[in-house]
Amino acid sequence: MLTIRKRFVLLASIVPILFLGACADMPRSAQRAAVGAAVGGAAGAALTYGDPIGTIGGAAIGAVIGSESGRHR
Repeated sequence: MLTIRKRFVLLASIVPILFLGACADMPRSAQRAAVGAAVGGAAGAALTYGDPIGTIGGAAIGAVIGSESGRHR
């Protein structure tokens, strides 16, 4: 049976991926920021065992890294 924490981690990992389908008409930097936030949120949730602060922090850091990646090409 899934505990509340495990459900949160599962949702925090799956829901952002579902929303990435709406990125088709977004600018490239916004797409990279969204992907970075999704990956960072999932990584933050996994590394902190589902702690909401870790998930939010990972998403924020991932968004910054994602938006900055590829900027200076």
